[in-house]
Amino acid sequence: MLRKLIEKLNNKHMLSLAGSGVISLLSMLIIAILYRGLSIEAVGVWVFFQTIHMLLDTFRTGFLQVSLVKFYAGSPAQRAQEVLGSVWYLGIFITALLCLFNLGFFLLGKDLWSGSLWYAIKWFGITFVSSLPFSVAFWKLQADQRFDQLFVLRSIQQGSFALFVGVAAYQQWLDLNLLFMGNIGCQILASGFAFAKKWTGIENLKYRTSHAIKEITDFGKYSVGTTISANLLRGTDTFIVEYLLGPAALAIYNLPGRLLELIEIPLRSAVATALPSMAQAYNKGNVAELLYILKKYAGVLFFAFIPLALGTFVLGDFAIGLLGGGKYANTEAGNLFKIFMVLAVFYPIDRFIALALDVIHQPRANFFKVMLMLAANILANFFFITLLGNIYGVAIATIFPLLIGMFFGSYWLKKYLPFQFGSIFTAGWHFSMIFLYRQILKRGKA
Repeated sequence: MLRKLIEKLNNKHMLSLAGSGVISLLSMLIIAILYRGLSIEAVGVWVFFQTIHMLLDTFRTGFLQVSLVKFYAGSPAQRAQEVLGSVWYLGIFITALLCLFNLGFFLLGKDLWSGSLWYAIKWFGITFVSSLPFSVAFWKLQADQRFDQLFVLRSIQQGSFALFVGVAAYQQWLDLNLLFMGNIGCQILASGFAFAKKWTGIENLKYRTSHAIKEITDFGKYSVGTTISANLLRGTDTFIVEYLLGPAALAIYNLPGRLLELIEIPLRSAVATALPSMAQAYNKGNVAELLYILKKYAGVLFFAFIPLALGTFVLGDFAIGLLGGGKYANTEAGNLFKIFMVLAVFYPIDRFIALALDVIHQPRANFFKVMLMLAANILANFFFITLLGNIYGVAIATIFPLLIGMFFGSYWLKKYLPFQFGSIFTAGWHFSMIFLYRQILKRGKA
Protein backbone atom coordinates (compact mmCIF):
# COMPACT_ATOMS: atom_id res chain seq x y z
CA MET A 1 0.00 0.00 0.00
CA LEU A 2 2.75 2.44 1.01
CA ARG A 3 4.81 1.49 -2.05
CA LYS A 4 1.88 2.20 -4.39
CA LEU A 5 1.32 5.56 -2.71
CA ILE A 6 4.98 6.49 -3.14
CA GLU A 7 4.86 5.47 -6.81
CA LYS A 8 1.80 7.66 -7.39
CA LEU A 9 3.39 10.64 -5.68
CA ASN A 10 6.74 10.20 -7.41
CA ASN A 11 5.89 11.93 -10.69
CA LYS A 12 6.70 15.35 -12.08
CA HIS A 13 3.20 16.74 -11.49
CA MET A 14 3.07 15.82 -7.80
CA LEU A 15 6.71 16.78 -7.17
CA SER A 16 6.17 20.18 -8.80
CA LEU A 17 2.96 20.73 -6.84
CA ALA A 18 4.59 19.62 -3.58
CA GLY A 19 7.52 21.92 -4.24
CA SER A 20 5.31 24.93 -4.92
CA GLY A 21 3.11 24.07 -1.94
CA VAL A 22 5.92 23.70 0.59
CA ILE A 23 7.69 26.86 -0.60
CA SER A 24 4.49 28.90 -0.53
CA LEU A 25 3.61 27.65 2.95
CA LEU A 26 7.10 28.58 4.16
CA SER A 27 6.69 32.00 2.53
CA MET A 28 3.39 32.56 4.33
CA LEU A 29 4.99 31.44 7.60
CA ILE A 30 7.73 34.02 7.11
CA ILE A 31 5.15 36.72 6.40
CA ALA A 32 3.15 35.76 9.50
CA ILE A 33 6.28 36.07 11.66
CA LEU A 34 7.30 39.39 10.11
CA TYR A 35 3.84 40.92 10.52
CA ARG A 36 4.00 40.04 14.22
CA GLY A 37 7.69 40.66 14.86
CA LEU A 38 8.23 43.98 13.06
CA SER A 39 6.51 47.34 13.20
CA ILE A 40 4.11 48.21 10.40
CA GLU A 41 6.68 50.70 9.07
CA ALA A 42 9.40 48.02 8.98
CA VAL A 43 7.05 45.59 7.23
CA GLY A 44 6.39 48.33 4.67
CA VAL A 45 10.14 48.75 4.06
CA TRP A 46 10.55 44.98 3.55
CA VAL A 47 7.55 44.81 1.17
CA PHE A 48 8.96 47.77 -0.77
CA PHE A 49 12.41 46.11 -1.04
CA GLN A 50 10.82 42.84 -2.17
CA THR A 51 8.89 44.71 -4.85
CA ILE A 52 12.00 46.54 -6.11
CA HIS A 53 14.08 43.35 -6.05
CA MET A 54 11.34 41.41 -7.86
CA LEU A 55 11.14 44.01 -10.63
CA LEU A 56 14.91 44.15 -11.16
CA ASP A 57 15.36 40.40 -10.85
CA THR A 58 12.61 40.07 -13.43
CA PHE A 59 14.97 41.67 -15.95
CA ARG A 60 17.37 38.75 -15.50
CA THR A 61 14.74 36.04 -15.10
CA GLY A 62 12.50 37.32 -17.88
CA PHE A 63 15.43 37.56 -20.28
CA LEU A 64 16.83 34.10 -19.58
CA GLN A 65 14.41 31.64 -17.93
CA VAL A 66 11.91 31.06 -20.74
CA SER A 67 14.76 31.23 -23.28
CA LEU A 68 16.70 28.50 -21.48
CA VAL A 69 13.70 26.20 -21.15
CA LYS A 70 12.60 26.84 -24.74
CA PHE A 71 15.97 26.31 -26.46
CA TYR A 72 17.39 23.74 -24.01
CA ALA A 73 14.51 21.32 -23.42
CA GLY A 74 14.68 18.29 -25.69
CA SER A 75 17.76 19.58 -27.54
CA PRO A 76 20.79 17.43 -28.50
CA ALA A 77 23.66 17.41 -25.96
CA GLN A 78 25.92 19.82 -27.86
CA ARG A 79 23.08 22.29 -28.45
CA ALA A 80 22.09 22.09 -24.78
CA GLN A 81 25.66 22.88 -23.70
CA GLU A 82 25.77 25.90 -26.01
CA VAL A 83 22.45 27.23 -24.71
CA LEU A 84 23.32 26.72 -21.04
CA GLY A 85 26.78 28.27 -21.44
CA SER A 86 25.29 31.26 -23.26
CA VAL A 87 22.66 31.70 -20.53
CA TRP A 88 25.43 31.76 -17.90
CA TYR A 89 27.35 34.34 -19.93
CA LEU A 90 24.32 36.60 -20.28
CA GLY A 91 23.35 36.05 -16.63
CA ILE A 92 26.76 37.25 -15.44
CA PHE A 93 26.60 40.24 -17.80
CA ILE A 94 23.11 41.32 -16.69
CA THR A 95 23.98 40.86 -13.00
CA ALA A 96 27.18 42.93 -13.35
CA LEU A 97 25.36 45.66 -15.29
CA LEU A 98 22.55 46.10 -12.74
CA CYS A 99 25.00 45.97 -9.82
CA LEU A 100 27.06 48.70 -11.50
CA PHE A 101 23.99 50.93 -11.70
CA ASN A 102 23.16 50.09 -8.10
CA LEU A 103 26.68 51.06 -7.01
CA GLY A 104 26.27 54.44 -8.70
CA PHE A 105 23.09 55.15 -6.74
CA PHE A 106 24.75 53.96 -3.53
CA LEU A 107 27.74 56.29 -3.99
CA LEU A 108 25.41 59.29 -4.32
CA GLY A 109 24.82 58.92 -0.59
CA LYS A 110 22.03 58.20 1.85
CA ASP A 111 20.73 61.78 2.09
CA LEU A 112 19.27 61.73 -1.44
CA TRP A 113 16.95 58.79 -0.83
CA SER A 114 13.96 58.05 1.37
CA GLY A 115 14.31 55.40 4.08
CA SER A 116 12.64 52.61 2.10
CA LEU A 117 14.53 53.41 -1.09
CA TRP A 118 17.88 53.61 0.73
CA TYR A 119 17.37 50.13 2.17
CA ALA A 120 16.67 48.86 -1.34
CA ILE A 121 19.80 50.52 -2.75
CA LYS A 122 21.97 49.37 0.17
CA TRP A 123 21.05 45.69 0.02
CA PHE A 124 20.11 45.02 -3.60
CA GLY A 125 23.56 44.43 -5.14
CA ILE A 126 24.85 41.69 -2.86
CA THR A 127 21.42 40.02 -2.76
CA PHE A 128 21.31 39.97 -6.57
CA VAL A 129 24.81 38.51 -6.96
CA SER A 130 24.30 35.83 -4.31
CA SER A 131 21.11 34.57 -5.98
CA LEU A 132 22.50 34.12 -9.53
CA PRO A 133 23.76 30.50 -9.17
CA PHE A 134 20.49 29.50 -7.48
CA SER A 135 18.48 31.09 -10.30
CA VAL A 136 20.39 29.36 -13.12
CA ALA A 137 20.18 26.02 -11.30
CA PHE A 138 16.42 26.56 -10.87
CA TRP A 139 15.92 27.19 -14.61
CA LYS A 140 18.11 24.24 -15.63
CA LEU A 141 16.36 21.78 -13.30
CA GLN A 142 13.00 22.99 -14.62
CA ALA A 143 14.13 22.44 -18.21
CA ASP A 144 15.43 18.96 -17.27
CA GLN A 145 12.08 18.30 -15.52
CA ARG A 146 13.98 17.27 -12.38
CA PHE A 147 11.32 18.48 -9.99
CA ASP A 148 12.66 16.26 -7.21
CA GLN A 149 15.97 18.11 -7.22
CA LEU A 150 14.17 21.42 -7.69
CA PHE A 151 12.10 20.67 -4.59
CA VAL A 152 15.27 20.04 -2.54
CA LEU A 153 16.96 23.22 -3.77
CA ARG A 154 13.97 25.48 -3.11
CA SER A 155 13.40 23.90 0.31
CA ILE A 156 16.98 24.68 1.33
CA GLN A 157 16.64 28.31 0.26
CA GLN A 158 13.23 29.07 1.73
CA GLY A 159 13.45 26.64 4.65
CA SER A 160 16.71 28.11 5.93
CA PHE A 161 15.26 31.64 5.73
CA ALA A 162 12.09 30.60 7.58
CA LEU A 163 14.24 29.01 10.30
CA PHE A 164 16.41 32.12 10.54
CA VAL A 165 13.43 34.49 10.80
CA GLY A 166 11.71 32.25 13.36
CA VAL A 167 14.77 32.02 15.62
CA ALA A 168 15.49 35.75 15.31
CA ALA A 169 11.90 36.63 16.21
CA TYR A 170 11.84 34.17 19.14
CA GLN A 171 15.09 35.61 20.52
CA GLN A 172 13.79 39.16 19.87
CA TRP A 173 16.77 39.94 17.65
CA LEU A 174 14.67 40.68 14.56
CA ASP A 175 15.25 44.02 12.87
CA LEU A 176 15.56 45.17 9.27
CA ASN A 177 19.35 44.97 8.91
CA LEU A 178 19.46 41.46 10.39
CA LEU A 179 16.59 40.45 8.10
CA PHE A 180 18.48 41.57 4.99
CA MET A 181 21.69 39.85 6.13
CA GLY A 182 19.81 36.63 6.84
CA ASN A 183 18.21 36.74 3.40
CA ILE A 184 21.62 37.08 1.75
CA GLY A 185 23.06 34.27 3.88
CA CYS A 186 20.29 31.90 2.84
CA GLN A 187 20.78 32.80 -0.85
CA ILE A 188 24.49 31.98 -0.51
CA LEU A 189 23.65 28.69 1.23
CA ALA A 190 21.27 27.60 -1.56
CA SER A 191 23.67 28.71 -4.33
CA GLY A 192 26.56 26.91 -2.63
CA PHE A 193 24.49 23.73 -2.40
CA ALA A 194 23.63 23.99 -6.12
CA PHE A 195 27.33 24.33 -6.95
CA ALA A 196 28.23 21.37 -4.74
CA LYS A 197 25.62 19.16 -6.45
CA LYS A 198 26.68 20.42 -9.91
CA TRP A 199 23.17 21.56 -10.71
CA THR A 200 24.14 25.02 -11.99
CA GLY A 201 25.81 23.84 -15.21
CA ILE A 202 28.43 26.60 -14.92
CA GLU A 203 31.01 24.25 -16.47
CA ASN A 204 29.15 24.82 -19.77
CA LEU A 205 30.17 28.49 -19.81
CA LYS A 206 33.10 27.56 -22.06
CA TYR A 207 30.68 26.16 -24.66
CA ARG A 208 28.85 29.47 -25.21
CA THR A 209 28.56 30.58 -28.82
CA SER A 210 27.84 33.93 -30.43
CA HIS A 211 24.97 32.33 -32.37
CA ALA A 212 23.27 31.01 -29.21
CA ILE A 213 23.84 34.31 -27.41
CA LYS A 214 22.22 36.20 -30.30
CA GLU A 215 19.34 33.71 -30.45
CA ILE A 216 18.65 34.06 -26.73
CA THR A 217 19.00 37.85 -26.93
CA ASP A 218 16.59 38.13 -29.87
CA PHE A 219 13.99 36.03 -28.06
CA GLY A 220 14.71 37.50 -24.64
CA LYS A 221 14.27 41.14 -25.62
CA TYR A 222 10.54 40.48 -25.94
CA SER A 223 10.13 37.88 -23.20
CA VAL A 224 11.87 40.18 -20.70
CA GLY A 225 9.51 43.00 -21.61
CA THR A 226 6.58 40.65 -21.10
CA THR A 227 7.84 39.42 -17.73
CA ILE A 228 8.77 42.87 -16.43
CA SER A 229 5.44 44.31 -17.52
CA ALA A 230 3.58 41.38 -15.93
CA ASN A 231 5.33 42.01 -12.62
CA LEU A 232 4.73 45.73 -12.99
CA LEU A 233 1.01 44.87 -12.95
CA ARG A 234 1.52 43.92 -9.30
CA GLY A 235 4.29 46.43 -8.64
CA THR A 236 2.30 49.44 -9.83
CA ASP A 237 -0.49 48.51 -7.43
CA THR A 238 2.04 48.74 -4.59
CA PHE A 239 3.36 52.15 -5.70
CA ILE A 240 -0.08 53.63 -6.42
CA VAL A 241 -1.63 52.42 -3.14
CA GLU A 242 1.28 53.81 -1.13
CA TYR A 243 1.17 57.10 -3.03
CA LEU A 244 -2.60 57.64 -2.83
CA LEU A 245 -3.58 55.91 0.44
CA GLY A 246 -0.40 55.57 2.54
CA PRO A 247 1.64 52.74 4.14
CA ALA A 248 -1.17 51.42 6.36
CA ALA A 249 -3.35 50.79 3.32
CA LEU A 250 -0.38 49.15 1.60
CA ALA A 251 0.04 46.70 4.49
CA ILE A 252 -3.68 45.82 4.26
CA TYR A 253 -3.48 45.42 0.47
CA ASN A 254 -0.40 43.18 0.70
CA LEU A 255 -2.00 40.68 3.09
CA PRO A 256 -4.70 39.18 0.79
CA GLY A 257 -2.10 39.16 -1.99
CA ARG A 258 -0.04 36.76 0.08
CA LEU A 259 -3.04 34.51 0.61
CA LEU A 260 -3.49 34.25 -3.16
CA GLU A 261 -0.80 31.58 -2.85
CA LEU A 262 -3.81 29.25 -2.60
CA ILE A 263 -4.15 29.85 -6.33
CA GLU A 264 -0.50 30.43 -7.18
CA ILE A 265 0.74 27.15 -5.66
CA PRO A 266 -1.00 24.83 -8.16
CA LEU A 267 -0.77 27.42 -10.95
CA ARG A 268 3.02 27.83 -10.70
CA SER A 269 3.36 24.07 -10.40
CA ALA A 270 1.28 23.53 -13.53
CA VAL A 271 3.22 26.16 -15.50
CA ALA A 272 6.57 24.67 -14.43
CA THR A 273 5.40 21.20 -15.50
CA ALA A 274 3.70 22.26 -18.73
CA LEU A 275 6.32 24.66 -20.16
CA PRO A 276 8.96 22.02 -21.04
CA SER A 277 6.28 19.69 -22.44
CA MET A 278 4.77 22.46 -24.58
CA ALA A 279 8.21 23.50 -25.81
CA GLN A 280 9.09 19.91 -26.75
CA ALA A 281 5.76 19.46 -28.56
CA TYR A 282 6.26 22.62 -30.62
CA ASN A 283 9.93 21.87 -31.35
CA LYS A 284 8.81 18.50 -32.75
CA GLY A 285 6.09 20.15 -34.85
CA ASN A 286 3.24 18.58 -32.84
CA VAL A 287 0.79 21.51 -32.65
CA ALA A 288 -2.11 19.26 -31.61
CA GLU A 289 -0.18 18.10 -28.55
CA LEU A 290 0.68 21.70 -27.64
CA LEU A 291 -2.99 22.73 -27.77
CA TYR A 292 -4.00 19.62 -25.84
CA ILE A 293 -1.63 20.58 -23.00
CA LEU A 294 -2.80 24.22 -23.05
CA LYS A 295 -6.52 23.39 -22.87
CA LYS A 296 -6.12 20.57 -20.37
CA TYR A 297 -4.13 22.57 -17.82
CA ALA A 298 -5.99 25.88 -18.19
CA GLY A 299 -9.44 24.28 -18.19
CA VAL A 300 -8.93 21.86 -15.30
CA LEU A 301 -7.39 24.57 -13.11
CA PHE A 302 -10.27 26.95 -13.92
CA PHE A 303 -12.83 24.47 -12.57
CA ALA A 304 -10.60 23.39 -9.68
CA PHE A 305 -10.25 26.99 -8.47
CA ILE A 306 -14.01 27.68 -8.30
CA PRO A 307 -14.52 25.79 -4.97
CA LEU A 308 -11.47 27.57 -3.52
CA ALA A 309 -12.93 30.95 -4.44
CA LEU A 310 -16.31 30.06 -2.93
CA GLY A 311 -14.61 28.81 0.22
CA THR A 312 -13.13 32.25 0.92
CA PHE A 313 -16.64 33.62 1.56
CA VAL A 314 -16.78 31.32 4.59
CA LEU A 315 -13.15 31.24 5.74
CA GLY A 316 -11.65 34.40 4.22
CA ASP A 317 -11.73 36.57 7.35
CA PHE A 318 -10.36 33.72 9.47
CA ALA A 319 -7.44 33.25 7.03
CA ILE A 320 -6.62 36.98 7.14
CA GLY A 321 -6.59 36.97 10.95
CA LEU A 322 -4.49 33.81 11.03
CA LEU A 323 -1.82 35.20 8.69
CA GLY A 324 -1.66 38.85 9.75
CA GLY A 325 -2.81 38.72 13.34
CA GLY A 326 -5.96 39.98 15.05
CA LYS A 327 -5.33 43.63 14.21
CA TYR A 328 -6.06 42.89 10.52
CA ALA A 329 -9.15 40.71 11.09
CA ASN A 330 -11.74 43.51 10.84
CA THR A 331 -10.12 45.54 8.06
CA GLU A 332 -10.83 45.65 4.33
CA ALA A 333 -8.29 42.83 3.86
CA GLY A 334 -10.94 40.11 4.23
CA ASN A 335 -13.22 41.53 1.54
CA LEU A 336 -10.27 42.19 -0.76
CA PHE A 337 -9.22 38.56 -0.39
CA LYS A 338 -12.67 37.35 -1.46
CA ILE A 339 -12.75 39.62 -4.52
CA PHE A 340 -9.21 38.73 -5.56
CA MET A 341 -9.94 34.99 -5.25
CA VAL A 342 -13.00 35.23 -7.52
CA LEU A 343 -10.92 37.03 -10.16
CA ALA A 344 -8.05 34.56 -9.73
CA VAL A 345 -10.26 31.73 -11.04
CA PHE A 346 -9.49 33.12 -14.51
CA TYR A 347 -5.71 33.38 -13.99
CA PRO A 348 -4.92 29.95 -15.54
CA ILE A 349 -6.53 30.98 -18.84
CA ASP A 350 -4.48 34.15 -19.14
CA ARG A 351 -1.28 32.44 -17.94
CA PHE A 352 -1.41 29.48 -20.32
CA ILE A 353 -2.36 31.54 -23.36
CA ALA A 354 0.67 33.72 -22.62
CA LEU A 355 2.81 30.60 -22.21
CA ALA A 356 1.66 29.28 -25.59
CA LEU A 357 2.54 32.57 -27.30
CA ASP A 358 6.09 32.36 -25.93
CA VAL A 359 6.45 28.72 -26.94
CA ILE A 360 5.39 29.37 -30.57
CA HIS A 361 7.98 32.16 -30.95
CA GLN A 362 5.55 35.06 -30.46
CA PRO A 363 7.01 36.88 -27.44
CA ARG A 364 6.34 40.16 -29.25
CA ALA A 365 2.58 39.53 -29.11
CA ASN A 366 2.89 38.68 -25.43
CA PHE A 367 4.81 41.90 -24.85
CA PHE A 368 2.13 44.07 -26.47
CA LYS A 369 -0.58 42.18 -24.60
CA VAL A 370 1.04 42.81 -21.23
CA MET A 371 1.74 46.46 -22.08
CA LEU A 372 -1.98 46.94 -22.77
CA MET A 373 -2.77 45.23 -19.46
CA LEU A 374 -0.29 47.47 -17.64
CA ALA A 375 -1.71 50.66 -19.15
CA ALA A 376 -5.26 49.58 -18.25
CA ASN A 377 -4.17 48.68 -14.71
CA ILE A 378 -2.50 52.04 -14.05
CA LEU A 379 -5.39 54.09 -15.44
CA ALA A 380 -8.05 52.00 -13.68
CA ASN A 381 -6.20 52.12 -10.36
CA PHE A 382 -5.87 55.90 -10.37
CA PHE A 383 -9.48 56.35 -11.50
CA PHE A 384 -11.21 53.97 -9.08
CA ILE A 385 -9.03 54.69 -6.03
CA THR A 386 -9.58 58.42 -6.56
CA LEU A 387 -13.31 57.89 -7.17
CA LEU A 388 -13.92 55.66 -4.13
CA GLY A 389 -11.20 57.03 -1.86
CA ASN A 390 -10.39 53.59 -0.45
CA ILE A 391 -8.59 50.31 -1.12
CA TYR A 392 -11.59 48.73 -2.89
CA GLY A 393 -10.67 50.76 -5.96
CA VAL A 394 -7.74 48.36 -6.51
CA ALA A 395 -10.07 45.36 -6.58
CA ILE A 396 -12.34 46.93 -9.22
CA ALA A 397 -9.34 48.04 -11.28
CA THR A 398 -8.00 44.45 -11.42
CA ILE A 399 -10.91 43.35 -13.61
CA PHE A 400 -9.85 45.36 -16.67
CA PRO A 401 -6.29 44.09 -17.28
CA LEU A 402 -7.48 40.53 -16.69
CA LEU A 403 -10.14 40.81 -19.42
CA ILE A 404 -7.67 42.43 -21.82
CA GLY A 405 -5.08 39.70 -21.17
CA MET A 406 -7.45 36.82 -21.85
CA PHE A 407 -9.16 38.16 -24.96
CA PHE A 408 -6.21 39.90 -26.63
CA GLY A 409 -4.03 36.82 -26.01
CA SER A 410 -6.71 34.55 -27.45
CA TYR A 411 -7.13 36.79 -30.51
CA TRP A 412 -3.39 36.71 -31.20
CA LEU A 413 -3.04 32.96 -30.61
CA LYS A 414 -5.76 32.29 -33.22
CA LYS A 415 -3.50 33.88 -35.85
CA TYR A 416 -1.00 31.04 -35.51
CA LEU A 417 -2.86 28.04 -34.12
CA PRO A 418 -6.33 26.48 -34.63
CA PHE A 419 -7.39 27.64 -31.17
CA GLN A 420 -10.87 28.45 -29.88
CA PHE A 421 -11.26 30.30 -26.57
CA GLY A 422 -14.37 28.34 -25.55
CA SER A 423 -12.54 25.03 -26.00
CA ILE A 424 -10.67 25.70 -22.75
CA PHE A 425 -13.92 25.36 -20.80
CA THR A 426 -15.21 22.30 -22.67
CA ALA A 427 -11.84 20.54 -22.40
CA GLY A 428 -11.50 21.50 -18.75
CA TRP A 429 -14.95 20.17 -17.91
CA HIS A 430 -14.27 16.97 -19.85
CA PHE A 431 -10.98 16.22 -18.10
CA SER A 432 -12.41 17.20 -14.70
CA MET A 433 -15.33 14.79 -15.10
CA ILE A 434 -12.99 11.99 -16.20
CA PHE A 435 -10.85 12.56 -13.12
CA LEU A 436 -13.87 12.55 -10.79
CA TYR A 437 -15.31 9.43 -12.44
CA ARG A 438 -12.02 7.58 -11.99
CA GLN A 439 -11.84 8.60 -8.35
CA ILE A 440 -15.40 7.33 -7.75
CA LEU A 441 -14.56 4.02 -9.43
CA LYS A 442 -11.44 3.61 -7.28
CA ARG A 443 -13.40 4.25 -4.09
CA GLY A 444 -16.07 1.79 -5.20
CA LYS A 445 -13.47 -0.93 -5.75
CA ALA A 446 -11.85 -0.17 -2.39
